[in-house]
This record gives sequence, structure tokens and C-alpha cells, in this order.
Amino acid sequence: MGNCTENTVKAAPDLSVNIAGVTLKNPVMTASGTFGSGMEYGEMIDISRLGAIVTKGVSDVPWEGNPTPRVAETYGGMLNAIGLQNPGVDVFIERDLAYLEQYRPGTKVIVNVCGHTEEEYLNVVERLSDTNADMLEINVSCPNVKCGALAFGQDPATLCGITEKICRIAKQPVIMKLTPNVTSIAELAKAAESGGADAISLINTLTGMKIDVERQRFVLANRTGGLSGPAIHPVAVRMVYEAAHAVKIPVIGMGGIACAEDALEFLLAGASAVAVGCMNFHDPETTHRVIDGIEDYLSRHGCSGVREIIGAVR
Repeated sequence: MGNCTENTVKAAPDLSVNIAGVTLKNPVMTASGTFGSGMEYGEMIDISRLGAIVTKGVSDVPWEGNPTPRVAETYGGMLNAIGLQNPGVDVFIERDLAYLEQYRPGTKVIVNVCGHTEEEYLNVVERLSDTNADMLEINVSCPNVKCGALAFGQDPATLCGITEKICRIAKQPVIMKLTPNVTSIAELAKAAESGGADAISLINTLTGMKIDVERQRFVLANRTGGLSGPAIHPVAVRMVYEAAHAVKIPVIGMGGIACAEDALEFLLAGASAVAVGCMNFHDPETTHRVIDGIEDYLSRHGCSGVREIIGAVR
């Protein structure tokens, strides 16, 4: 397994990883949209233990989101159609980024960016250029209103084009967050890399639907929603593996992580870091247990650091 030995390692394993020149003290972060922007969880868990916080999506102007009901429980997960509700980048900088400053530099801050047009994305990226955000994660699952509502991340040429424009003006390293609702995740990963992305993250939610059979109605007002939770984990691991073997830039894996073993699958498949999402709603302590579990695994397998197991399964 990688370069691990069976000898007992006396020193604690080194959990640090490097993503596009930014060093995280451990490979565990939160997934966008499941942790607010930190303030919502600050009284429940020790945020300073996290390798990074990934904020909720931020747009150039406030978004109200979709009508309710917009969340539904499913077997092994949940559906959401929140619609990326957020107060806009100005309020985010003044309130949320200011709050997160207390955890820097130990815990990195990654800001998720969303938009309906290239101009909207670029406005937010430019607005964040003079802030202390450590990295930007670009949500390309948003519908492109100029292209018939097809998500930016579903067409390689479109993805490459918007990545190039964002990277041209971004002051921070850029992570492109890929949608799983495509034919070939490897092709999209290569498109993001060709556009100049410093890293990619995946997967975003899978499109799903739930129907109330007694009322004979859609459960969500939006009809469809994004499926997340343990049910999607095997799909996510497969896609992370394919993406990691298609590109040379770092990959951040997410999708259904409920325990350390789930996170370790992503690391072994080639991810350099992982993000815990849906389980933050169920148990906010999940990220802490994942960190502890990874450290325990490395100690048991005689590894000096987490980087020894990244991509060990080929």
C-alpha cells in the first residue's frame, strides 16, 4: 500500500496536504452548502480542527432561492432544491468572511462562487480578489441562462472557456467543482485542467426526484433536486478515481462521506483531500471523527503521513 510499512510509527502521522500551493493541516473540509459559512456551526463544533471550511455559494447579488418545500429525506440521503439562496457577495464579505478570520491561518477558507452568467461569476471573483479567502471553488452546476439553462459544467468547451476567464482574473487558486450529471467525468476534468484550473472538486449532487404517492404530487416544489448522502458514495468514488487518473492537478473528493472509511476510499482512489457534506446536518461531529479516523488508520498501517496513501489503489 503506497510506501507504508508494517513497522510501528512512534510519531503522529503527518496529516497535511498541499492543494495548489495552499497547505492544509489535514485533508478534511466541509462541502459547500452544508455548513453555512461557519457561523452556523461555530457553537456546535471546534471549527479550528478542520483543514478548511468551504462556504455556501456566493453570488454577485442576493438570491432568494427556490420556493418551498425544497428539502426531502430519501433512503440513504436527501434531496434539496434550495436554489443557492445567499445574501450576496457584499454581505458575505462584511459578515461571513469577517467571522471566519478568527480561524485563519490554521483553518483555510475556501469561498464557493455561483452565477447564472459568466459576468456574474467574474463579478464575484473580482470582488473577492482583495479579501483573505485562501481559495475559490467555482460551482459550475449552475444553469447557464444564455445557453438554454444547461449547466456550465456539462459541456467541455463551455467549462474550459469559463475556467480560462475566471483564472485570468482570480488572485486565489481556483477549484472547479464538477457536476456528476455528465456522460464522461474524465472529459470534464480535462476541460477544467485545460482552462487553467488549479484543482477540481467532485462530485456535486446527482439530479433526483421524489413523488408523494398518496397525494400524487411532487415532494419538492422544484420537482427535481440534488441527491446527496451515503446513497451516492459509490458513484462519487468511481468518478473521483476516473477524474484523478485523467488530470495532473489535485482532486478534492466528496459525496456521501459518513465515516473515516468513506473518506479513505476517496484518498486511496486519488483524491488529495475530502469534503464532508450531507452528514453535517445529521451529526456535526462527523468531520472530527473523520479526521481522527484517518489518523488512526495511518498509525495502524505504519504510514508517516497521509500523502503516502493518496492514489495507492490503481
